[in-house]
Amino acid sequence: MADKQLTVGSTFTAGIWSENPVLRLLLGMCPTLAVTTGVKAALTMGLSVIFVLICSNLVVSLMRNLLKPHLRIMMFTLTIATFVTIADLFLKAYLPDMSAKLGPYIPLIIVNCIIICRAESCASKNGPWISVIDGLAYGIGFTVVLCVLASIREILSTGKIFETVQVMPGGFVPWAGMAMPVGAFVTLGLMLGLVNLVTKKKA
Repeated sequence: MADKQLTVGSTFTAGIWSENPVLRLLLGMCPTLAVTTGVKAALTMGLSVIFVLICSNLVVSLMRNLLKPHLRIMMFTLTIATFVTIADLFLKAYLPDMSAKLGPYIPLIIVNCIIICRAESCASKNGPWISVIDGLAYGIGFTVVLCVLASIREILSTGKIFETVQVMPGGFVPWAGMAMPVGAFVTLGLMLGLVNLVTKKKA
């Protein structure tokens, strides 16, 4: 799609709702399920993805007219890897505990399907402005889903949110399963079902 066919409004709507990378396109499932035991980790992952999406989309857009068809995927990967390395080193320097908690999932942003998808379908075909907005919108859409999923799991597994803020009453019995992989699958499945139900009703 060319730049003139896209608007800021339609791009934001697509990234946050109609083409939400997790709830509608089912992309980025690995970090979605793995890092949502707590809101802090989910938010850190989301912000890292937003940073990489915006920067990689911008660079890919700027060099789109220079890309050769047989080299474009390699160039996308190298561009994404550069910004993932910056994000990873920043976390290790300023948030070492969170970096250790997220483990390999920050470096694995390099092969996150969301970022490669946006580089291929948007940034390589549009100008810098729309490409940056696209990266921001899809990044926000991804981050919001991660934070909602993490909030549900953290509250039900610990009774708290952000590890310190007590949400549930004193007699609440934590649901241990919500801190386990099964909690991620069940919660995400219910969220997907709810989105499908809302979408069908609107249709």
